[in-house]
Order: sequence, then C-alpha cells, then structure tokens
Amino acid sequence: MSVPDAAVSFLLENIYQILNYNYRLIADVRGNIETLRLELETLNGLMKDFTKYNHDSVFLEGLVREIRSVVNQAEDAVDTYIVQASVQRARPWISRAFHTFDYPAKLRDVGKQIEEVGKKIREINQDKARNGFEALQFQAIANLHRAAQPKEAPKVEEEHVVGFDGATETVSEFLTGGLQQLEVISIVGMLGLGKTTLAKKVVKDPNVDYEFMIKAFVYVSKEYEKREIFLSILRSFTQINDEVNRMVEDQLEQYLRNQLEGKQYLIVMDDVWEKSDWDRLKNAFPSNNKRCRVLITTRNDKVAEHASRIKYTLDFLPLDKSRELLRWKVFDEDRCPEELQEYEIEIANKCAGLPLAIVVIAGILWNNKERIDWWNHVAYSVKDYFARDQEQTTKVIELMYKHLPNHLKPCFIYLGVFREDFEIPVWKLLRLWIAEGLIPQEGELNLEDIAEQNLDELVARNLVMVGKRKSNDRIKTCRIHDTLREFCKNEATEENLFQEIKKDRLAFFLSESLALDQYRRLCINNVNVLDYISSTPSGKCVRSFLTFAKEETTVEPKHVSAIPKTFKLLRVLEIQSLIFKRFPPDLCHLVLLKYVAISSDFAVLPQGMSAMFNMQTLIVNTTQRNLEIKSDIWKMPQLRHLHTNASTLLPCPENKNLRMEDALIGENLQTLSTISPESCKQEVFERTTKLKKLGIRGKLTKLFEINGKCSLFAYLRKLESLENLKLLNDDIASKLYSLPSEKSFPRQLTKLTLLNTLLEWKEMSTLGKLENLEVLKLKDNAFQGKLWQTEKGGFLRLKFLHIGRTDLVVWEASVDHFPKLKCLILKNCDKLQAFPHDLADISCLQMVVLHCTNPSVASSARRLQVLKLEQAQKGNKTSAFKLSVYPPEH
Repeated sequence: MSVPDAAVSFLLENIYQILNYNYRLIADVRGNIETLRLELETLNGLMKDFTKYNHDSVFLEGLVREIRSVVNQAEDAVDTYIVQASVQRARPWISRAFHTFDYPAKLRDVGKQIEEVGKKIREINQDKARNGFEALQFQAIANLHRAAQPKEAPKVEEEHVVGFDGATETVSEFLTGGLQQLEVISIVGMLGLGKTTLAKKVVKDPNVDYEFMIKAFVYVSKEYEKREIFLSILRSFTQINDEVNRMVEDQLEQYLRNQLEGKQYLIVMDDVWEKSDWDRLKNAFPSNNKRCRVLITTRNDKVAEHASRIKYTLDFLPLDKSRELLRWKVFDEDRCPEELQEYEIEIANKCAGLPLAIVVIAGILWNNKERIDWWNHVAYSVKDYFARDQEQTTKVIELMYKHLPNHLKPCFIYLGVFREDFEIPVWKLLRLWIAEGLIPQEGELNLEDIAEQNLDELVARNLVMVGKRKSNDRIKTCRIHDTLREFCKNEATEENLFQEIKKDRLAFFLSESLALDQYRRLCINNVNVLDYISSTPSGKCVRSFLTFAKEETTVEPKHVSAIPKTFKLLRVLEIQSLIFKRFPPDLCHLVLLKYVAISSDFAVLPQGMSAMFNMQTLIVNTTQRNLEIKSDIWKMPQLRHLHTNASTLLPCPENKNLRMEDALIGENLQTLSTISPESCKQEVFERTTKLKKLGIRGKLTKLFEINGKCSLFAYLRKLESLENLKLLNDDIASKLYSLPSEKSFPRQLTKLTLLNTLLEWKEMSTLGKLENLEVLKLKDNAFQGKLWQTEKGGFLRLKFLHIGRTDLVVWEASVDHFPKLKCLILKNCDKLQAFPHDLADISCLQMVVLHCTNPSVASSARRLQVLKLEQAQKGNKTSAFKLSVYPPEH
C-alpha cells in the first residue's frame, strides 16, 4: 500500500497555488475552494497520523481507497473550473459575448461539484476517520516494533564492494591471459548476486585497464535495441557524427566492426537474457589475434554455455562476507556494536549469501541502526522471506517497501516511469518529482534541495544506483535495478500512480485494474508513441504524459496537436524523444502545465505561451542556433527552470506601472540556460534575484562592451545566489581580450565554465581571485597562448580543474597555486610538453585524467604517480591517487 496522504498533500499544495496565483479566475467559487481547503487540511492531518504508525488494517485500506477516489474528484472539479475560466478569459470579446449564457452555467455546475466533494470529505473527517483513528491509535501504542520516522538525511557514500576479491582476480586473469584470438567470457549467477558489480570491478582492475586500448560497458537487458547497443559502444571510444547517427542497423554493425578491427578491445555486455540476443550482436566483434575479449553477464546458464568457452559462476557470499557487507551498508564501516552481533549473525544467515537481500535488509535497519529492539524485530520478521528464487526476492522488496518512510514511497515508485536501464539525469528527475507533486513544501526549504535529499536517501538504502557524479561529487545520473523497476510498475498500477502503455499483437492495451477514464499518468517507452496517439485514446483525467523512448521520432503535421487535444488537463508533458517541425498551437491551451520538455526544429516560442501561468519547468531543445521567446515568461509566476540548448532571446520585463503582486513574478526562477548576451539586462536580473544557474551563449563580446556607464556583464553582480555560470562564445572569430575584475563576478559563484573565449593565460589571475570558486571548466579554446604561469595565493578553494583543447606548451604550477585541488583533467592538450612536476605536493590530489595528450605529458604524469605512491608509503598525509590515460599507452 502506497502513501495515502501523498494525493491529499498534492491537492492541498495545488489549491494553495490557485489561491495565490489564480485568484482572479476563481472569484465565483472562491468560498467553495476555501471550504474545500479547510476540510483537506483536516484530512491531511488525520492521514499523517494514520500512516505514522505503519499499521496494516482492513479499515485503513478501505479508507485509503475512499480518500483516493474523493481526492481525485476534487482535483478534477477544481482543474476543470480553472481550464474553463482560462478558456473564457482568453476568448476575443465577441466570442466571449457569444458564450455569455452557456459559460456561467458550466461554471455553476463545476462549482456545485466542488461543493459536493467538500461535503464528502467532511463526512470522512467527522464519521469514519476519527472513529477509525481511535482504534488504530490504541493498537499502535501496544505495538513495540513499529518503524520510527527518519530524523536526519543520510550520508551517501560510494558503493563499498565486499566479497569479490577472489572473483575479480580470476575473471581478470581470464581477460588478460589465454588465447590470442577473440575470447568470450561469461559471469553467471542469479538475480541479486552482484554480477554487474563484479564486472565493473574487473574493468577497473589496473591490469585489465592497462591491457585494453578500447573498453566499453553496455547494458543489454531484456528489452534492447541492437542499434542503440552499437552506438553506445562507439561512443565509448570515438566521436559520433551525423552520418553515423543516420546509419541503419546493418550499416552500423559493419561500421563498428571496422572501427574495432586491428585494435585490442574489451566489450562488457551486461545482463544478456537469451541465446538469440548474443547471436544478434556477436558479428560486430572481429577476431584479430590481438587478444580481444567480450565479457557477458547473464542469469541464464544456457546463454553462457552458448556464447562462451569460459564461464565463471558467481556463488553466494559466505557468512563472514555477508556480515561484512551488512556492516558496511548499515554503519558505513566494518564494525557492529557487540550487543547487536547476535541479530547480525541471524540476519546474515537468513539472507543465505544473497547480496541483494543483504542490502535491502540493510536499508530497513539503517534508519534505526542502534536500536536493539528494531534489530530483533527485523531478524524475527524476515525469517520466512529469504529463499533463492524470484518469488522470494519479490517478497524481500515488498518488505523493504513496507518499511520505507512515507515521504520516499511515491518518489521510489515513480522511478518505474523510466525505461529499462535508462541512465536517469538527476536534474530531470528532481524537476519531475516537484511538478508531479511528490515533494511537499517544508517551511522555507528549497523544493529542489528536499528532492535531492530524498534521492540521497534512496541511494543510501540501496534502492537507486549511482551512475555518474558531477565535478562537485553530487549525483549526476542514476539507475534502478530492473527487478526493482518491475516492482515499481506493478505497485504504481495498483495505486494508480502511473500506467505503462504496452502493445499486444493486435492493438494497444492498458492495465485492466482501472477503467480507462481514471488514469492519471501515462508512460510510453517501448512502443511507437505516434501509433498510440493515432489510435484516438481516451484521456480526460490524464495529468502526465511521459515517454523516454530510445529512438527519436519526427511528428507528422497531422499529429502535431494530437496530445494537447486528447489530454486537456495535463500538468506534465515529457516528450523530448518526439521532434516537432512546428510549434503545437494547442499546447498553449494547457494552462495547468507545470513541466514541459519538447524537441523541435522551430526558432520561436509563440506569444500564446504566456497563458501557461502554472509553468515551473520549461525545457526546449531545438536544431536551430538561436531561439526567440515571444511569450511573456514574466507572466509565469511559478517558473523555476528554463532550459534551452540554443542562444535564447528573452522578452524584457516591463516595470512601468507594475502592480505589487506582479513585482514578485520571476522570484522563483533558479535556472536560465542558455540565454543570449543581449538578454542580460538590468531589468532581467532585477527580477531573478534567486537565480542559481545561468548559461550565456552567443557573441560574448557584446556582454563585455561598455554600454553607457557599464557593460552587460556588470549586471551579473546583482545575482547574489548565483552558483553556476557558463559563458559559451559562438563567434570564435570574435575573441575576448580581457575579463572584468573579480568584483564584477557574482559573490557566491562556485562553478564556472568557459568555451571558445580565446582569452590570454594572464587573465587566469582574475579567476584565481574568485574566493568561492570550486569547479573551473576551461572547455575547447577557452584560453590561448604558449605559457601559463600560475600565481601564488589564487584558486584557494578550487577542487576540480578541466582544461580542454588549447595551444598551451608550458605550464608552471605548484602546490601554492592549487592547495585544495582534487581532480585535474587535460583533454586534447597535444602541444603541452610536460605535466607540472610540483603538483605532486598537493596532498589532496586524488585523480588526474589525460585524454589525447602529448606522450611526454603522460610520462611526466607517471612520475607524479610514483611520487604520490612514495609519499603514501612514507606515511605522509596524502589522498589515494589514480592516473587515467586515454588512449592507454603501450
């Protein structure tokens, strides 16, 4: 059973926003909505009391069903009223006069619906809820083993791998030894034993890393696209141009084979399900007597026997390793208090050496890790859950889900909307959670911060896997195990959180658990979206329409308005895999939309979008170099994030005769990426005082030209909350001759990215004086010149430095110049003669990555690696150090 109060909380938040931002539209029913709000607040408080005890009862299950039904009715009534009122307001005066008689009648009908729903909720509050709550409260007091609520956000650590040392050594020897011709090696084991974890550990083994020039790790899984697999392999070692992107499967297979011919490569094919899957893919891998290897992970022993000569069967963990893994997952170290060890042994024994079971149970223990009674309760409760088959693993997941804190349950279940093995961008996930109403406001806390804390907690509970991390070590992408994903989908269908659209041999079908007109969210990942739309589906209650299809699809003119015409109450529209040749005009009528992600060939966002006053996140990717927003985004009071890939011209906000309530419009904006230099006006930044991320793309010389008393760049100083700034110069023929003083940069700036700015290295002294700068990315042609002499006393907080393509020859630097540096990346610095030797004295330096640099740089970096090792052996305080060179030296 999911969280019953989530729907109530979301509807309440929705009503708060209506009362704050749309009060002119609801003048006739304001009293009804205010009454509904008061009843919902009472109901919300009761539901939080119910769920606080995590108590299962027939009464509570029935109550949840009733509440869900009545809340949906309330939501439909309120949203329908808003849409109808907005349509009437947007009509020309002649059309408005034509609807003089029917429009008020429609609104009165909806007003009555709102009033009726309010009465139903009042009945629940007065009769059923209070009486039932007293019984539940009495039972809960007697229950000594109920789960406590979370008290603090967890500390998220990198995955600690336990019990694979011997396996890693054996598989590594299979890969680096043996025959000269192509060999296929398989890792076999049941669900949850850690096949993927072992494969990743093997690939990171220094002996394996050094042996192979080309390495690729691809997820095959049950539902895969052959073409996407080949593209994924190619992306791991070469650039993909438009010609390659347009290739059909057979052409791509031959192209990949040609690229691998004559090279020593290691390809990891993770989670291969059927023998036929390997047969469809194997022809892309040539055998060229270079000791090339393909490593397969599979649950199917027959796949391993069919595909490979060498098979490694992954066994269950012994008791000592099971205990060690449990300790790391619960306590973040290999220790367990003596008074808990009795229960630790019992739990480890019952997990029967299955890592998935151990990490799931660790997630249950983690929240009350020091409580003896809780360990005893868990040890007793799971005695019947663990057996080595799929059904019992599902029971383990159900147990884990039952003990999740209520605020995490809908966030976890929502992960099922993403397609199998999809690398989920965290920024997108957090925006979706917020737009879907899964992140309730908590006082003055930022919604994005609350959402990120929820994700960190799910990672700490081993329910979400970290994919990539950002330069500041925050999570950039994440994934969910396919077994957990299936659980999420099933649970979501049961709770009507979302439904996945599927296709049988004859036609489309949806889950049979609900009537078609009750669906609230639809996701389409593995079927053609346009085929579904053309089937004229019903969708009067649909609030979210999402697709994360692998293939991009161009939308034909006849389908351009199909989605907005079918789903008129949409709040979330994620359709970036669909490419629109022209803007869908009916999209502007969806005034409830909070989140839109769309791909296009158009260069203008029309004025009609100004009517979308509920918009929070707007994402537009276009093939055009420039994008003009004609709609007045300053009439979108809830707008938090504007993401575009083109240089975007914003409308200038008007300050004349500004009403007091309109003065706050723009205060929620946190992201503007990427806007044109011409948009960087005083009026814009006066409206966006809470901006955290800003990208500027275009002819950057305009940004620094003196216009009157100051340059456009000077207005950035007003952005006191700005943390991340990108300056991307599209006109490489127009170089920047200097930077303004450090006093012109925003005070809180922690991350700066420059591209094609062609500055001289002496300008780095200005950046070195930015006192809060932690991440500096100098992409291609950011700086030019043969010599860079860094200065003492600069970059005092810098932790991450990326230097892209440049003509730099000599770089003189020492520990005094980068005292906090942890990671350094040099990419395509082929003129650089040597690595700065003195950087070895930076005690916190952990990683150096060299991409396509001069061999002499790699050699001098190897000497740095030796020095760091010697320092560690002498007992000096120094961080563990890793050097990566691409392509590898031989």
